Amino acid sequence: MSTQKQPRTATVKGPAEWFTGDVYVNAYYTGRAPSRTRLNLVRFTPGAHTAWHRHAVGQTLHVTEGRGYVQSRGEGVIELHPGDTVYTPAGEWHWHGATADNFMCHLALWEAPTDGDEPETVWGDTVDDGQYPAGE
Repeated sequence: MSTQKQPRTATVKGPAEWFTGDVYVNAYYTGRAPSRTRLNLVRFTPGAHTAWHRHAVGQTLHVTEGRGYVQSRGEGVIELHPGDTVYTPAGEWHWHGATADNFMCHLALWEAPTDGDEPETVWGDTVDDGQYPAGE
């Protein structure tokens, strides 16, 4: 049989080095060669968000519920709603997460780089209070 069901993974809490607030992750898919695709469901509690980070091959986010934000370094904050899909190009520093008063869940889709020496994701500084939008 060529079609295979992926094993279920436990929900894990995102590490404090990568996230501000409480964030929970389910790793839904890790491709087997030649696929390099990764797919996670990420759940952000109100006000929770990632640190600045970048992906070697870019990242696509698809919001499944709630309200959130995404911002690339040097650009404005974009508000996200259910059904929104955004793409961040390879190497672009960005952050994303929930609004201050809403949960937000998104599917995160990205690929591992073809060069095994390059990390999939590089994590940077946390988002400071002046960068994260104040509650409404």
